[in-house]
Amino acid sequence: MSTRPSNSKLIEMIVIAQSKAHLFEKENQMALLKASVNLLSTIDSSLKTMFTSHQPIRLEALRAQYAGCTQCPLGTQGRTQVVFGTGPENASIMLVGEAPGHDEDLKGIPFIGRSGKLLRQILSECRLSPEEIYITNSAKCRPPENRTPTPYERTTCSHLILLKEIHCIRPQVICTIGATATATFLDATLPFSSLRGKIIQTEYFAIMPTYHPAYLLRNRSAVEIVKNDFLALKAFLMRKL
Repeated sequence: MSTRPSNSKLIEMIVIAQSKAHLFEKENQMALLKASVNLLSTIDSSLKTMFTSHQPIRLEALRAQYAGCTQCPLGTQGRTQVVFGTGPENASIMLVGEAPGHDEDLKGIPFIGRSGKLLRQILSECRLSPEEIYITNSAKCRPPENRTPTPYERTTCSHLILLKEIHCIRPQVICTIGATATATFLDATLPFSSLRGKIIQTEYFAIMPTYHPAYLLRNRSAVEIVKNDFLALKAFLMRKL
């Protein structure tokens, strides 16, 4: 069982992660540029319109509008409910996963199953406060048998809901959880391993992909890798203060 690091150890880990993040940004500038150029290539104009709009979007109105959404096949394939994101509207960090699972579909809250509990444990050990984080998914309805949402399902939901969540929250960093969520934002032809842990600055926010906690449940050795990713993200935010 992992233990919470002491304050001095945590500070040391953040300093190390910050140094690694700075070194990474220098050594991988061209790779990051390639990835960020492909940011939301099919919906970039929608983001630009929203971020220059003076019309506010409220999460309550968004939930009311799409609570019964059937705009993609997932809306008619047995879902219990549309699972919207949770967290403060002024969150500096947004976590974006793949899609709700069984527990999330029943309770209407993202990341509350086994993998979600592990994710929240990692965030706690990295001293990332719930008040800093908004948690959501690229697809808001559970796919049958927990299959991966198709690009059409993911893109449709991103157009209708996710982009509006981003506009409402206006996070400084979006952390994409797993390869599927990452493909919503970055060039899907790039290997996930080449993007994981890298902080990619875009016009609107920074993006950092990391492993999905479901992967960590099968590969416990990767838990420390994800902790270091979140510590690097925390160091990145500290530099922006």
